[in-house]
Formats: sequence, structure tokens, C-alpha cells
Amino acid sequence: MDVAELASWLRLEQTAGVGTDTARRLLAAFGLPANIFSTSFSALHKVVPERVVYALLAAPSDALLALIERTREWLQQPGNQLFTLADSGYPQTLLDISDPPLMLYVKGRAELLSRPSLAVVGSRNATVQGVANADRFAETLSQRGLTIVSGLALGIDAAAHQGGLRGAAGNTDGGSTVAVIGTGADIVYPARNRELAHRIAEAGCIVSEYPLGMPGVAANFPRRNRIISGLSNGVLVVEAALKSGSLITARMAAEQGRDVFAIPGSIHSPLAKGCHQLIKQGAKLVESAQDILEELGALRGPVVPQIEVHAERVAVGAGEAAGDAGDGGKEKLLAVLGYDPVSLDLLAARSGCDVATLNAQLLELELAGLVEVLPGAIYRRIG
Repeated sequence: MDVAELASWLRLEQTAGVGTDTARRLLAAFGLPANIFSTSFSALHKVVPERVVYALLAAPSDALLALIERTREWLQQPGNQLFTLADSGYPQTLLDISDPPLMLYVKGRAELLSRPSLAVVGSRNATVQGVANADRFAETLSQRGLTIVSGLALGIDAAAHQGGLRGAAGNTDGGSTVAVIGTGADIVYPARNRELAHRIAEAGCIVSEYPLGMPGVAANFPRRNRIISGLSNGVLVVEAALKSGSLITARMAAEQGRDVFAIPGSIHSPLAKGCHQLIKQGAKLVESAQDILEELGALRGPVVPQIEVHAERVAVGAGEAAGDAGDGGKEKLLAVLGYDPVSLDLLAARSGCDVATLNAQLLELELAGLVEVLPGAIYRRIG
């Protein structure tokens, strides 16, 4: 893409009143953006309202000229690419959705955008068990050749990316991971995921439809979810409340004809209610990565051991702690806990232990990665 072509695409994208629908109508009528800006007022007015025609024919602003130069410099950096709707490298799966982005800013391995993939999404405020499930599912699926697509948010998204990267490490057939972000491709949001974003840019791929310099605007994140689902063969929801952006992604996936999967949880957990609602609406209940591979028909290599919903513990030292919990009251306490969240008072009633003893044992189990504390002093067993 030469500078003149880049300038015309950015000018179209940045014109006031021109969204993706209007841009596609203009491109369908006149061809490439350069043709749009050389077309007469009357011809343009047959396609778009008068106010948009005036905006299209206005001289480029200083801000636009600065953005063109900034983008040109960004594209000169290794690994950075820009795909437009007219490019052969634009992902075919996105062309099939109702509202494909006009441009895609890509940082990293662009070939991942055309490979079989699964979106893994869920709560930012995920439980320890939810994070473990997202990580292990993503790792196994990546090992089997599926690229893991998510949104680089905290919680489930970050765990999915980490699992995707680990599953592809040293594996020529591995899938790796793609992060679809709601900011410009030159900005990392949230900042806590900076190191993870750098790893994804090196071994995976970062994608944005927003111009360079775009900050984290709240309205952009739900909108980018259509790209997460659009790039994927299916969507796995790990944990989600009833009012959750993950449910938006699942709805978009269903509208785009993608498979929707959900991991069930406790009937008492707020973060399981969104998954349960999806299952009631027809999403496929999954207990293992193998369930997803078989449904997508993407089995590669020998069958791997199934991963149960209550995935392996990931806390440091959890293995040793499990052995310690085998003696005395801690083993009994784990059995009493079950897998549903429970209050301290109810635990005391079930176990017959005094509160002081329970607090001591629960602290040991929490430090060992066998128990997590939920808001309101509610305890839940992990793994």
C-alpha cells in the first residue's frame, strides 16, 4: 500500500458521518476510496446525504494528515500490517459477517487470521477455577491446532491467551492466539496486560479496527466483539454473569452461524448464570476440550485426555498441599465444602468445628490453592 492509497483509506475512515455501512455503500458504488474523492457532488449525493458529501469533499485536516504520517511510520515497523476490505489478505471469515470492519490493523502473525480458531471469552472478575478452566481448555485446543481468539481483557481473556501461547510453544502445528482489542493497535489496554500483549505480538497476533492512538473508549469494546466471533469457528463462554459482554459475543456468534459452547457451573454462582442461560438457549454444554474438537470436526493427532469442568489446580504448591490435606480435619473439610459456594456459618454447622479452627484450616487450604474466597466471606473448593 503506497502513501496515496493509505491516505485515501484513512480519509474515508475518518470522514464524519461515514460508518462501516456508509463506507461499504460508497465503495460498492465507486470502487476504491481514491475514486470516491474524485467523484462529483451530484454523484455522491445519490448514495449518501448532503452533509456527508460536504464532509467527504472537505480538505484533509491537520489531524488527518498527522494520522496518515503516524500510520505510515507504524507500518514500517516489522510485523505491522494494514488490511482493507479490498486486500486479498483480509480474513474471509470477516467478509461473511453483516458488518465487517473497513480496515484491520494487524501486529504479529497475520496468517493466524485465516486458520481454524475458537473464541474463548468470559468474565473479567473471574474465579480461580474459571481462570484455570480457560487456561487449560485454551492450551489443549491450541496444541490441537486451533487458534485461540479473545479480547485481551483481564480474567478469562488473559488466561485464554496464555493457554493459547503455551499450547503453541514448540509445536509446529500449534494454534497460538489472536487478541482483538478495542483500542488502537499501538496502545495496550489494560496496562496490566502489557507483558502479555508483547508476547502475543511476537508469537501470536493483535488485531484492531480502530485507528492508531485510539484510547480505551467504553463503547468500542462491545463493538469489537463481532470481530472476535467473526474470526472464529465457534465461541466458548467459560464464566459469565447474566449481564455480560461475553453474552454479546455469544449472541453475535449465533447470528453469524458459529457454534456456541458453554461450561456449566454451580447453580449458586452468579458467574455461572450466563453460561446456564446460553445452554438453555441451545449452546452446547462442554466438560472437556475434546467435546469442542469433536463438535468442530477439528481433531488432529492422537486423542488427548479429557479436561473436566473442574480443571487441574494451577496454584504453586497445590500438588504438595493436596497430600498435606489428606490428614486430619482438612481432608474432611474439603469433603464438607463440596463444589458449591458456602458460608463460614454453614461450614461450621456441617463440620461440627468451631469457627477459629475452621478459619485456620481454610487459610491453609486457600494458600495451597485448594479453596478460594468469594465476596461476602463465601468459600468454594477448587479442582
